[in-house]
Amino acid sequence: MRKANFTIWGAALLAFALLMMGGCSGSGGGSNSSQPNANEAAATVNGKVIKMEEVERALKQQAQGQEGKLSPLELAAARLQILEQLIQNEVMYQKAEKAGTVPTDDEVTAEYNKTRTQSNMSQEQWDKLMKDSGQTEASARESIKKSLAIKKLIDSVTGKVEPPKDSEVEAFFNSNKDAFVKKKGVKLAAIVIDPANNGEGDTTVDEQSAVLAGNDIIKQLNAGADFTQLAREKSEDQSRFQGGDLGYISEEDMKQSFPEQVVASLMNPQTRIGQIVPARIQGKFYILKLQERSDRDEVPTLESPGVRESATNQLINSRKQLLAASFQAIAMNEAKIVNNLAQKVVDNPNDLSGARPASSETPAANTNANTAANAPANSNANTKPANAPAKPETKPAANTAKSNTK
Repeated sequence: MRKANFTIWGAALLAFALLMMGGCSGSGGGSNSSQPNANEAAATVNGKVIKMEEVERALKQQAQGQEGKLSPLELAAARLQILEQLIQNEVMYQKAEKAGTVPTDDEVTAEYNKTRTQSNMSQEQWDKLMKDSGQTEASARESIKKSLAIKKLIDSVTGKVEPPKDSEVEAFFNSNKDAFVKKKGVKLAAIVIDPANNGEGDTTVDEQSAVLAGNDIIKQLNAGADFTQLAREKSEDQSRFQGGDLGYISEEDMKQSFPEQVVASLMNPQTRIGQIVPARIQGKFYILKLQERSDRDEVPTLESPGVRESATNQLINSRKQLLAASFQAIAMNEAKIVNNLAQKVVDNPNDLSGARPASSETPAANTNANTAANAPANSNANTKPANAPAKPETKPAANTAKSNTK
């Protein structure tokens, strides 16, 4: 349910996120687009070539197999934005090489094995995912190496940020009191079953198989199975990596996505904490676990448990983000970048049709100018622009940590 735009943090984790994205079972490209030469240089960064095959691989992963339904104009826009991300990634990796933050082979292997384990896929499913996404083990390891190197570089740069003074924390809280209010709502965990056939060895490929899978999970939960473990093993949602945790959701926010009767059930005082609530939400089957409920807005003070810590952390994170974005801006300015793909568009402005193939339906990916490139690469990425002022999150950590889960 979350959507994140690409930022400096996204640059650090882009390759890792692309490796983990599911639903890449499309055939890649449609009759409406000419396939670029895979070995052609899409761009160069200080003489290092970024090949078109890298752009096409990312396009396929981000569009989740729907790129064949996009028009040439939409494909061109998606490729340009993806290439810009890859250029930023390469610039930062080259900085990481100079700074000596490139991980060892053992660190790469450990991260690769962690990724493999967290996927909860069989070897056959994993191999299919790799094949469908155009990856090999070698290319996946290279992607992980770059993402870890950039993360280490960013950590070293932002490590210079010192904790704010008490007066700064107080001023920050007093200027943003409304954002620290814990709204009436619930804290949820979920196991999500998707009846759509997403490939990659997906066993829930229609309504019947999804219902059977959901009933089996509920039977296991009623028999005492651990919800968190089942979420990690069975859920078809990115929240599985957090054991199904969806965090705290206000009643107002729930009404934007959840059916009215589901919201009413979750907010009903007779629905006990720890109760399982099955629901159909946005075409998928949700097995919700109610972990906490607040029946009214709670207005904390700076001295309420965890609030000062939350305000302090938000100030620190905002400063780190601004510092990291500024570091990247300087790195980009210093790099010698040649964007061949963009130059082709400039040289041939009238060659791209805006019409989709006549037989295609609206693709699952966004169909505006940013199309596939706007598919979330990392759901935890910070979405604030580099020059945004520090602003508190709407759900401080202190408030979301108090769970009454049974």
